[in-house]
Amino acid sequence: MAVPSTILLVLITILMPPVGVWMIAGCGPDFFINVCLTLLGYFPGHIHAFYLEYVYYDRREQAREGRFTAARAPGVYSERVQSGGQGYGTIVQPAGTMQ
Repeated sequence: MAVPSTILLVLITILMPPVGVWMIAGCGPDFFINVCLTLLGYFPGHIHAFYLEYVYYDRREQAREGRFTAARAPGVYSERVQSGGQGYGTIVQPAGTMQ
């Protein structure tokens, strides 16, 4: 995602945390958890939303560098966030390791 889109995502998350979560995680458990946290208080929704965005962008950067994080991030239920948006598709085995 380009820098302007990231800035737009952060601004949207500041105004409406569930919309920011929906943009990166889709309509799933993380979105509904964020809606509940936002209804309980505005700041818990922000903390959860920015945590999901941090995990998403961190995992995305790791995937670009060729590193793979085997451990799941705690409290994140979206596979898209866990993989940094890179988890859809076939994983190609490096040459020489196929059996």
